[in-house]
Amino acid sequence: MTDDQTREVYERAKFGQTMTLGENPSVLVVDFSRGFTDPECSLGTDMTKEVEATRRIVDAARGIEAPIIFTTIGFERNLRDGSLWIEKAPALADLQIGGEWVELDERLGKKDEDTIILKKGASAFFGTNLASILAHQKTDTVVLCGATTSGCIRATAVDLLQHGYPTLVPRECVGDRAESPHKANLFDIHAKYADVVSLEEALAYLERTGAERPHK
Repeated sequence: MTDDQTREVYERAKFGQTMTLGENPSVLVVDFSRGFTDPECSLGTDMTKEVEATRRIVDAARGIEAPIIFTTIGFERNLRDGSLWIEKAPALADLQIGGEWVELDERLGKKDEDTIILKKGASAFFGTNLASILAHQKTDTVVLCGATTSGCIRATAVDLLQHGYPTLVPRECVGDRAESPHKANLFDIHAKYADVVSLEEALAYLERTGAERPHK
């Protein structure tokens, strides 16, 4: 099936409608740890452009006092908490708590007031308290950035939809190890689970909500 035929099938199914966004966004940066952004790690690849684009989102969110949440994957040294996932993807064993690959990429500019979640599954919701954090912050929209598009970003986008959060995915702010799965999953995420937009559109949304709502 050609790309044009695929688009025709999706359009006929009425996929890809635009979501109604809220006024109290949070930024969720999934797994931009060194293990994924540093090609020296077996799991990693050079995501300099994606990290730098995400830093612009982080800075914009900070400017309007919107919550910023980071996630990172980390396992105990015995790897038993990795369960079946490590059996399927053994390279994940590099992500051991206390090791360099679990650390967030310092270019993101994390600050003490930001939230960080340690996760052991693909979705940022699985086995974490992300749902309660978003509810407590009265979040009504999420700007989702991070890695990888075909894995943890997709899984998190699905769960954000299922938890009732309209979500923007700035395409410049998500990355993968290979272009084909990256593009295919962005296409499908936009069709079914979130609004895939440009970096500039996401920044404009944050700026607009900052002007419209009172600061904390």
